[in-house]
Amino acid sequence: MSQREFRRLQLSRRRTRLAPAQEAGFGGVSMMERFRRMTPPFIKGGSDPILAESWLRETEKIFHAI
Repeated sequence: MSQREFRRLQLSRRRTRLAPAQEAGFGGVSMMERFRRMTPPFIKGGSDPILAESWLRETEKIFHAI
């Protein structure tokens, strides 16, 4: 299998895995809506790595809870 074919297969699999998460399906709530309901932290920008790490940890907690 060539590198190009392998990459195409990877992208196809990734799209297949992501597709259900983007839709509500069966009258349920979409992943994006669930994420927003959990009031994710807001970051205004800047260059403080401690604030960035904190934001990332809190955001990851939400994704794990979903």
